[in-house]
Amino acid sequence: MRRGRQAVARAAVGLLELANRRRARRAAPRDTKTVRILLLHVNGMGGTIRTVLNLALYLAREREVEIVSLVRVVEEPFFEMPPGVRITFLDDRTAPRGRIAEFLSRRPSRLVPKEEKAYLSNTLLTDLRLVRYLRSLRGGVVIGTRPGFNLALGLFAPPEVITIGQEHVTLESHGPELQAAIKRRYGRLDAFATLTEADLKDYGKTLRANPPKRLLRIPNAIPELAGDVSSLEEKVVVGIGRIVWAKGFDRMVNAWKTVAAAHPGWVLRIYGGGLPEREERLQKRIEDAGLTGSVFLMGSTPEIGVELSKASVYAVSSRYEGFGMTILEAMSKGVPVVSFDCPHGPREIITDGHDGLLIRSKKAGALAAGIGRLIEDEELRRTLGANALDTARLYGLDIVGGQWAALLSDLDESRDFPGCSLGTTS
Repeated sequence: MRRGRQAVARAAVGLLELANRRRARRAAPRDTKTVRILLLHVNGMGGTIRTVLNLALYLAREREVEIVSLVRVVEEPFFEMPPGVRITFLDDRTAPRGRIAEFLSRRPSRLVPKEEKAYLSNTLLTDLRLVRYLRSLRGGVVIGTRPGFNLALGLFAPPEVITIGQEHVTLESHGPELQAAIKRRYGRLDAFATLTEADLKDYGKTLRANPPKRLLRIPNAIPELAGDVSSLEEKVVVGIGRIVWAKGFDRMVNAWKTVAAAHPGWVLRIYGGGLPEREERLQKRIEDAGLTGSVFLMGSTPEIGVELSKASVYAVSSRYEGFGMTILEAMSKGVPVVSFDCPHGPREIITDGHDGLLIRSKKAGALAAGIGRLIEDEELRRTLGANALDTARLYGLDIVGGQWAALLSDLDESRDFPGCSLGTTS
């Protein structure tokens, strides 16, 4: 059975190679006038969505930009869509579908590795529609925003399309089978961009034998947020993120027991959503700790800048971060950050003692001590907050967008079609 599938896969790769050679002979020179960005669910909430919308807004100044959302599971977007940017859905799950589409949607994906965090959002239907979409393109740039998309680009993008992979989490957070697929297929990409220097180093080692044409680091840019710069006078500490294990809100609640005992009147507000059972578990932890009137699960909000402007400290309890976008958002409101020194992003953004505090220990008590230090020392809080504003300016949209523009310009000058050997699909 396995040998049969491998034989079919090899035959399919052979047909793709033949088709690509024919297309390369007939195609016009590659260009970057049109940019398409692949996203899992543009109408959802989360840091990747927010930063992709931000990038699309910048690129639309001089290019035609389309965001291609693999699925649509809610009708209305959580964030405001950027003007001048086209939105396309490959699998609209809010609308009725035919029997064949329903049948395919109940079959598991064969294109996306099971270790990909979005595996369960993919189906055989999304596989077929994504491949059909990619093969329909006749030029321009396609940017993938997660491993499943990047792997598909490396295999199915036509030769006249410029392919760029992007990553929003760390390489080490992927399982071994997914990392092996990345090692095999990312060399087909024209460029691959990480968010941090640490992850760039990890990818450089992994892809040493089969690198993409360009391997570089481009951080996320800070989106324009509503709300004023914080006065740092409110007795409020804020945490932001999905209610998942990686964000470590269990550790934050444990830390807050110490903070609340030493500083009555201060409150912790946690912004972000998650599966109902995870929210219930976190709420129970809060109640069991006797913190019902001190820790509040605020849910998700599209106006996080307004809520940050009411905070005096921003706390990060994550076990790992792909980058740490919310750290920059807090800094853009002049709010000093206390963060565990987790892999990979915080230490590349925060300069300890200058614009925030990095907590080297992984213990909740150490995070509590850092929060307590900023609560007790108003002068330090204000100094770090002022420096945080300067740090945030380095990640402005014009600066980071300029790095993307430079990459596209560089790729535009190198218009030769890539070789058509697709390599193994195993």
